[in-house]
Amino acid sequence: MPRAQLPAILVSLAGIAVSIYLTVLHYAGFQPACPVSGALDCQAVLSSQYAVIAGSSIPTSAAGIVWFAVSAVLWSRPFGQAQLGWSAIGLVAVIYLLFIEIVRLGAICLWCTAAHVLVVALALIAAAMWNRVRA
Repeated sequence: MPRAQLPAILVSLAGIAVSIYLTVLHYAGFQPACPVSGALDCQAVLSSQYAVIAGSSIPTSAAGIVWFAVSAVLWSRPFGQAQLGWSAIGLVAVIYLLFIEIVRLGAICLWCTAAHVLVVALALIAAAMWNRVRA
């Protein structure tokens, strides 16, 4: 197993943990442990119409659980285009979600940001691995 795969699996598992936390909060109706100060307001983000998958009551964090779980499985396999493509899908989702938070809601959720950073980390690992494979 190449050295970058283990960190990628660990990052994926951290993403699963963050996503499970947010999903449990959604279904339990609890407020997240998050500062509320100016633009930092997890509750504003997590209680918005964008906090659920359109037309459902399923929180977007549940999609995060699935995305990170698939990522963990992909990273347990030999590196290839699947990890690169999956990371690209994650980056597109992060860009969309950041747009929603910043432009539409005017609030940032630190827990969501943690998940976004983990997606970006996986994308960077995939890009580095891709460069190594192509060199």
